[in-house]
Amino acid sequence: MRIVRSLAVVVACVSAALPAEARDTFHDLSVESAHESELAKEKLLDLPFYMKGQKHPKVAQDLGVFTSNRRTNAFNKSDEEACEIAFLSAVISLQERARKQGGDAVVDIRSITKHNDLESPTQYRCVAGTMIANVALEGRVVRLAK
Repeated sequence: MRIVRSLAVVVACVSAALPAEARDTFHDLSVESAHESELAKEKLLDLPFYMKGQKHPKVAQDLGVFTSNRRTNAFNKSDEEACEIAFLSAVISLQERARKQGGDAVVDIRSITKHNDLESPTQYRCVAGTMIANVALEGRVVRLAK
């Protein structure tokens, strides 16, 4: 009986400790900083993207609104580094969608991470946890006027 009680106490302690380990820290980070990074120079497609509120050329055709939700392993990375990787992955996904739809740009991109929206011409929102960083974006795929 003593073993069963001891086991029950251990299970209760572990169960109580698990939620304490979970972490969701929201960060509003610089789009420019991510865009100018070495990783961006290597990975981003040659297709312009514009954040909500950022000036962009006139739109000739709207091809739809699309979302991209990307996560990255945050283990052994700073929150900022993990968030940058997730942001760039989400942007690349939108750029690939634009190409697939016949678009040549993505405009009005806004952060919708964990339903904690951010519309900013200069920042994106990321949520960093103990093991995962997540960025969700929504943007309009368009053809720009020539």
